[in-house]
Amino acid sequence: MKVIFSNIFVKVFYIFLIISIGLLLYQHEVLSQTYPQRIISLAPSITEELYLLGIENRIIGVTTYCKKPIQAQKVGTIIEVNIEKVISLQPDLVLATSLTNPKAKEKLKNLGIKVITFPSAKNFREICEQFLELGKIVGREKKAEEIVYRAKKTVSSLKQKVKELPKPKVLVQVGAKPLWVAPEDSFVNDLIESAGGINIVVDSKTGLYSREEVLKQNPDVIIITTMGIVGKEEKKIWQKYKTISAVRNNRIYIVDSDRFCSPTPVSFVDTLKEMVNILHPHTYEK
Repeated sequence: MKVIFSNIFVKVFYIFLIISIGLLLYQHEVLSQTYPQRIISLAPSITEELYLLGIENRIIGVTTYCKKPIQAQKVGTIIEVNIEKVISLQPDLVLATSLTNPKAKEKLKNLGIKVITFPSAKNFREICEQFLELGKIVGREKKAEEIVYRAKKTVSSLKQKVKELPKPKVLVQVGAKPLWVAPEDSFVNDLIESAGGINIVVDSKTGLYSREEVLKQNPDVIIITTMGIVGKEEKKIWQKYKTISAVRNNRIYIVDSDRFCSPTPVSFVDTLKEMVNILHPHTYEK
């Protein structure tokens, strides 16, 4: 009797196991059909976010500025798009930005290709909101929520630590010849303020600035986001202006421009930590 009961139990268990596996496979198949599987990213920041969400295997096309994935086809720059190349890849989703050529986006839409545009984020809040939206689009909403929760928690903690510290005047240079800086309506301004600094160019709307104006504002810290030889040359140019506080106190820094140009919730946190260390080197404990 016990043997018979045992055999029946084993059979029922295996039937239940087979049904469970079948349901999981079916659910996976349904989800695969629901969410985009062939994605083209037209911005390095979007590409990075797709990696954060763990779906880099779905990326089939990127810009020339995207360093990964290596196997993905290059379909243009951040602004210009190779329409023919995009069409040949047969994407089910193209993720663009406000910098992407509007005519190219419209043409792709007219050809029946789904295009979603993310505007340039102006602060940490918008970066997180867009990341959550991307998570919903690609079926990784919970993963996105977890990442944003951790990022917000860290940012809040860092802001609290520098809250009572002196606020140095800061210039963040993002381009040269002509001089381009981080204006008030940019996420870099949010980085400066969150790190306990004051952006000296809050009145600039375009980002175009002059060295004469920098002399008047007299920043305590100058941060150059340009990479390579250009960054080193810019630092040498600033060092000629001996009356600037940042020059007198040797507080000119060259930082990785990728962090400042490709914002994600995670990179914002990493850059904020770096910014806090730059602005408050003697009072902030790592």
